[in-house]
Amino acid sequence: MVLTRRKLFMLPTRHGLLFSVVLLAIFLASVNYNNGLAYGLTFLLTATALVSMLHTHRNLSGLEVKILPCGPVFAGDTAYFRVAIRNSGDYPRVAIWLFCEDHRQLVHIEPSMTLQTEVPVASFSRGYITCAPLRLSSAYPLGLQYTWSAPVIGDARAVVYPSPAGILPLPQNRSQARFSESGHSLDGDDFAGLREFVPGDPPGHIHWKATAAHQSLLTKQFAGEGTDEVWLGWDQAPGPTESRLSQMSKWVVAAEEAGVHYGLEMPGVQLEPGRGVLHYHRCLHTLGLWGLKEDRQ
Repeated sequence: MVLTRRKLFMLPTRHGLLFSVVLLAIFLASVNYNNGLAYGLTFLLTATALVSMLHTHRNLSGLEVKILPCGPVFAGDTAYFRVAIRNSGDYPRVAIWLFCEDHRQLVHIEPSMTLQTEVPVASFSRGYITCAPLRLSSAYPLGLQYTWSAPVIGDARAVVYPSPAGILPLPQNRSQARFSESGHSLDGDDFAGLREFVPGDPPGHIHWKATAAHQSLLTKQFAGEGTDEVWLGWDQAPGPTESRLSQMSKWVVAAEEAGVHYGLEMPGVQLEPGRGVLHYHRCLHTLGLWGLKEDRQ
């Protein structure tokens, strides 16, 4: 959104109203006493107020405001949306207030630069969350006039995962995972060599001495019993829908921390066992949007 003159509004501040009253009193005194110096002071102060009005409007005019996407969060946490404000002019924009609900922030933008800041938005339930409308305002330079922008509404949104909650431990329905092409499993009892690090590998399996020597992350590879698999089933989590989703979200977090392979079994959805950052967020994304209309589109 570009802040054009049709999207900016202006009113006098309390100081501006008091200034107008004092200016009127000086003008009446100058008329009453026919004093040339009083006339000159009145016109000088009036001209100063008019020039201040132009600078106040100019401080916001032409700014480009964009709301950028936010990463996923758990229900109950605070999402931080990034806001980019671009100043394409050749003069600085100073003393600008950024408002978003109860949040406000003072920003300064240099010429031909883009300022990025964060706006907190509270999340209460799973699904999608969007940033509340933003508003910019300024009383620069003298504080006599107050200008503000029309609400800036963006289409950026973030996914809210179910809050990890529940009292049930991680299910124990484990089975043996498939072995790798070399005949060794990723986890087991006997050390079987080193391999390149793959995102999602347990940090405890990193061979730090070999990593320092080869200047690349190497992970210990074991042969033995194979990798544990955990199926997180819908029927294993009791209670209403939201309680089940929170319990399964807690299981996903616990399984990822334990370094086991885990899959989801839900009505209409089945995710094969896996692990790692991508699989972790895929499972939580599925839980966060399960059953919602926007997830079916």
